[in-house]
Amino acid sequence: MASFRLHVNGKTTTVSVEPGTPLLYVLRNDLELNGPKFGCGLAQCGACTVLMDGKPVRSCVTPVSAAANTRVTTIESLGTLERLHPLQRAFIEEQACQCGYCGNGMVMSAKALLDRNPGPSELEIKQALNGHLCRCASHNRIVRAVQRAAKEMRS
Repeated sequence: MASFRLHVNGKTTTVSVEPGTPLLYVLRNDLELNGPKFGCGLAQCGACTVLMDGKPVRSCVTPVSAAANTRVTTIESLGTLERLHPLQRAFIEEQACQCGYCGNGMVMSAKALLDRNPGPSELEIKQALNGHLCRCASHNRIVRAVQRAAKEMRS
């Protein structure tokens, strides 16, 4: 067991876990942040995506030791029920999530994209979301949601 100082959603906390413990497990089990989902456990579906220093990573295969001394951002920090983040609002307005399982990863990767490129093309959006699986086949709605959020965030 080792102690790791984590900076998650603007708060600093220390956890005592094995160094190889997946960050996803720490976020869900120790910090009770259930936005990131366990999908495949192999970094193939994207449901577990969080941002580390602004870059999307698959938390199911990222050891907690790699997250120490980085800024980890989960979907829980984006908005509130009273004040949704533009991406969250756009996903609702475009009905981009049916079952919602992929939503966390899609939103977090879209946030990373819009943070570095506020006016992405459709192709750039698709490239940023490549590797995220949506079994409900909502991909077109998801792209429209990202486009809508980008437009709102620019104005």
